[in-house]
Amino acid sequence: MKRRPYKGCRGSTTSISAGPDALSSLPGAPTCAFASMRFVSFADSLPTDPDALHALLLAEREKHAGEIAAADQNIACLTAIIEELQRHRFGARSEKIDADQLALMLEDAEQTLAAATAEAEKKQTGEQKEARRKRRINRGALPAHLPREEIVVDIGDKSCPCCKGLRHVIGEDVSERLDVTPARFKVIVTRRPKYACRSCEGEVVQAQAQERLIEGGVPTEALVAHVVISKYADHLPLYQQAQIYARQGVDLDRSTLADWVGRAAFELRPVHERLLETLKSSMRLFADETPAPVLDPGRGRTKIGQFWAYARDDRPWNGPEPPGVAYIYAPDRKHERPAAHLTGFEGLLQVDGYGAYEALARGGNVTLAFCWAHVRRRFFEIQAATPAPIAAEMLARIGALYDIERDIHSKSAEARKSARQARAKTIIAAMKPWLEARPATISGKSTLAVAIRYALSRWTGLSSSSTTAASISTPTPSNAPCARLGSGVKIIFLQVQTAEPSIGPFSLHSSRRAREMKSIRRPISPTSSQRSSIVTP
Repeated sequence: MKRRPYKGCRGSTTSISAGPDALSSLPGAPTCAFASMRFVSFADSLPTDPDALHALLLAEREKHAGEIAAADQNIACLTAIIEELQRHRFGARSEKIDADQLALMLEDAEQTLAAATAEAEKKQTGEQKEARRKRRINRGALPAHLPREEIVVDIGDKSCPCCKGLRHVIGEDVSERLDVTPARFKVIVTRRPKYACRSCEGEVVQAQAQERLIEGGVPTEALVAHVVISKYADHLPLYQQAQIYARQGVDLDRSTLADWVGRAAFELRPVHERLLETLKSSMRLFADETPAPVLDPGRGRTKIGQFWAYARDDRPWNGPEPPGVAYIYAPDRKHERPAAHLTGFEGLLQVDGYGAYEALARGGNVTLAFCWAHVRRRFFEIQAATPAPIAAEMLARIGALYDIERDIHSKSAEARKSARQARAKTIIAAMKPWLEARPATISGKSTLAVAIRYALSRWTGLSSSSTTAASISTPTPSNAPCARLGSGVKIIFLQVQTAEPSIGPFSLHSSRRAREMKSIRRPISPTSSQRSSIVTP
């Protein structure tokens, strides 16, 4: 019998054999805590009946087979996602997948994992469930502003079985769950009694009817607002909303919903105009744009329009003005659009370097400040692909500007201006000649040379963004609204109207999505020929 050394609990060294009685032969075994655990505890719990052992073995085999099948399914799903990610990151442009489609794949993987976890929890014992429940407890995580509805789960008999006295409360377990009340329709019945005098004839008095958003229509203002928000904020097309309402027995045609949205847009136009005028009265604005592929009826193809976003956000430095953003749609990408939108604006306009804003600066009333994040992104992509000393040095210099911005965050305008004049101005002054000398050392057709030319061609605006009190060097706040707007463009039909009478109404849609939907149904045509500027305040 092969023997191996064993170090006892008291420090003594002995040897144990591999036989079944080896444990009992150890010196001091009864006093050894380690030995008292009895290695054969698992064997003691097994049934001694052969049939029971056979059934237990079959159950374990079936359990492990199910676990292996679930694991293989998860591995296959995750492998597919990894392959799609690699194709999205490194594949040809024609093979790259859409970000929304990728998100759907991730949702499927998470749902599969959650289903497998739920199945495993279902088979857990009582002790395992209790331990898992304690680990997952998370009191106070739900928002405090939500209304609370308390449910007390109490015992039936509160008397003590020993002395028959009344038990008193010594504590309680509190848990919170998030609940929702689904959308519920109701009918508001408005009655206007008529009054008359019994003595006088022809004298009838009645309260004046309240004004309605849609005269003679069935919707309340709250319902119209719900339809508009679902369409433009939640990207839920009108035909899908009609299907949702039909499940509750409310039949509303898509054209009816479209009429409500058009009337709401007309009523909201003064709000948008007032919002834009308020923003233009600021000393600083952020501007951004995003292309909008639209279906152009009669041509059989799409054309590219443009959404412009003009935003104000003084919260990072505790400014007095409230934040706001106004959208304006244009059926083309002409450079004179921003000048027309911002007529009367005087101050600093922070942009991403798009050439359409140059016309504003020629008048002398608008100063352009370019965003350093757009410059940094080009050098970062170069450094991430093939590390280059010039790109690394440029990133370090821009990083020094970002360090200054972090130090002066939330400070007053004068404090920011003083810090930028003292610290950032020196860095920028040394950066320009350094950049101008780099093209002589690299190929003029390289991506690095393109990035350098991009920065030098916008140097005046870049200098303004880092030496004045009003600007910031980070991405503009209007980028995020435009990103959300671009996401909605890919998945919904959006009726867009313009003030120019020469172009008919059309539906906003991506060209790829239009080709996909063409095989399912024809694009929905707007019912109204009136044209106005629909924006999201």
